[in-house]
Amino acid sequence: MNEYVKNLNRIEFVVTMACTGRCKHCSEGDHDSGTGHIDADAAANAVYDVCKNYKIESLMTFGGEPLLYPDVVCKIHRAAKEMGIPKRDLITNGFFSKDRQRIKEVAQALAANGVNRILLSVDAFHQETIPLEPVIYFAACVKETGVEIYLSPAWLVSEDDHNPYNEKTREIIGAFDDLKIPAGSGNVIFQSGNAAKYLSEYFEEKTEYADPYEENPRDIRAISFSSNGDVLDSNLYKKNIIDILHEYRP
Repeated sequence: MNEYVKNLNRIEFVVTMACTGRCKHCSEGDHDSGTGHIDADAAANAVYDVCKNYKIESLMTFGGEPLLYPDVVCKIHRAAKEMGIPKRDLITNGFFSKDRQRIKEVAQALAANGVNRILLSVDAFHQETIPLEPVIYFAACVKETGVEIYLSPAWLVSEDDHNPYNEKTREIIGAFDDLKIPAGSGNVIFQSGNAAKYLSEYFEEKTEYADPYEENPRDIRAISFSSNGDVLDSNLYKKNIIDILHEYRP
């Protein structure tokens, strides 16, 4: 086994870079060129192959907005469930349709295909461009299915800081009180993409901010597939994932 990936225990998929939001804090920028999605069959087969060779403890799908392509999300999570991955998470902003019937159908499909925890991105930044009502309805539909759901806000500076964005985020979180959906710790925004462009006044000058999600290249614990199939300096559409893992060098 390749020593650089011997501790691999997590798989992530960026389902698409297309998004229904235009958030000031987004580390990926404006998503102006975000189109298309990862191939569902290729992604599911990668899950099967990796799980036959490694003990994978968690899988996550996110974006962009992954629920623009719910069938892709469902196929990936169905494969994860079949392979016994215990933690199967989805990060979504909850806004992919205004049609209540469609929203309910997608929530039920997620539950039926193995998603067992949903992190719902709601905060001052998402709700500048995303309507709250269909997001609340989606959350209610998810809760009806029994799938765990948590609010996952983005905090500016820190969760305890009392800047205007954080105060608005606290107000938005309160809109979910009737559903009794707990708020997780969320995340603190780091200076990248749109955050560097629109929120620079909140970051200290001449300070380098490290990406908190960056992997140690000499001890890969999680592999993340981009929506175009890129993974570990290679591409899923050009080479089998096991070959990619065996050949990886930092």
